[in-house]
Amino acid sequence: MTNLEKYNQAFTTTFEIGENRLPGLKYQDIEAWDSVGHMGLVAALEETFDIMMDTDDIIDLSSYEKGKEILTKEEYGVIF
Repeated sequence: MTNLEKYNQAFTTTFEIGENRLPGLKYQDIEAWDSVGHMGLVAALEETFDIMMDTDDIIDLSSYEKGKEILTKEEYGVIF
């Protein structure tokens, strides 16, 4: 499984949505992505990529696209 597939799976599993909903998805666009859902997503991403996200990055994770940008930072080293 590629990193992109793993990333997508974290979103689709956490929010119980199809991959077709991911492009352009933003925080609170769907009911499931509330504050509790957000922490569930963070936990899924941390487990999937064996990382520990910084608080600032957790707060900045405001969209599907922003999440990819954050995870490619040097400290996380995820390559899509």
